Amino acid sequence: MPDPAVDPTLRAAALRTPRVDLENRAALALAKGVSALVPGRRVPSVRRRRVRHHGVRLRVYTPPRPSGAGLLWIHGGGLVLGSAAMDDRHCGQTARDTGVTVVSVDYRLAPRHPFPAALDDCLVGWRWMRAHATDLGLDLGRLAIGGQSAGGGLAASLVHRVVDGADPVAAQWLFCPMLDDRTAADRDKDAPAHLVWDNRSNLAGWSAYLGGDVGAATLPPYAAPARREDLSGLPPTWISTSDVELFFDEDADYADRLRVAGTDVTLEVVAGAPHGFEAWAPRHPLALELLATARSWLADHLAPGSS
Repeated sequence: MPDPAVDPTLRAAALRTPRVDLENRAALALAKGVSALVPGRRVPSVRRRRVRHHGVRLRVYTPPRPSGAGLLWIHGGGLVLGSAAMDDRHCGQTARDTGVTVVSVDYRLAPRHPFPAALDDCLVGWRWMRAHATDLGLDLGRLAIGGQSAGGGLAASLVHRVVDGADPVAAQWLFCPMLDDRTAADRDKDAPAHLVWDNRSNLAGWSAYLGGDVGAATLPPYAAPARREDLSGLPPTWISTSDVELFFDEDADYADRLRVAGTDVTLEVVAGAPHGFEAWAPRHPLALELLATARSWLADHLAPGSS
């Protein structure tokens, strides 16, 4: 039975959310095919165009009144599903409401493309945005990285990678991020009936990405962001999570570790909201409140002179 602490106004919608048996290869392949066919949606007044760079597909959202700031956005899908098109509305509305130019990455998916393929594609997107900053009207000192769920985990790993490479990152913007493979390796977490994304799905996603090394004593650098020991020198961070979702403990722990390392962190905990609710119930009052708060934080931290 679902957790009774789940907000009753979200429970029914969560139960209607399509579920994919990620352990079934045929079902996964079918779901991937459907993901690839998502048509996307345009947001009025926001220009959307598609770019291909070094084999990676990017979607660029230019607001009607660009602020000079930029955001690299990374979609979710458990590392095995999804596409940039499914976040068209979110990226377009973020651009419109903040003035931030958004570049969204259509990265390769596991298991066909295991680590580090997805992260490499995200790095291509980041480098493209930086290389075209003049054309896009962007200030290199006002670029952020963000994502949701698996995309939030990739965003956190990408921040580590580009900071290690001496690129400045103005902020990271993480919605319910999938940060720690050790959650998937903990079989005690299989019992709770987490809506939308449970630990069996989590194990399938991480296993596809890491090639079976889930929960191993050590992982390659950047494979799972929560594994990084030294979190010093990272940019201001916004993280959202929910007290009833699978990732609550790992997200809250990551926020705490960032604070200890000296990072300015804002942790938004939404009570009773299943995983990723702002994506599949975007008109729900809790989603509208979270998105407004998140976009306000982003605009403030990417404003001229904010660093």
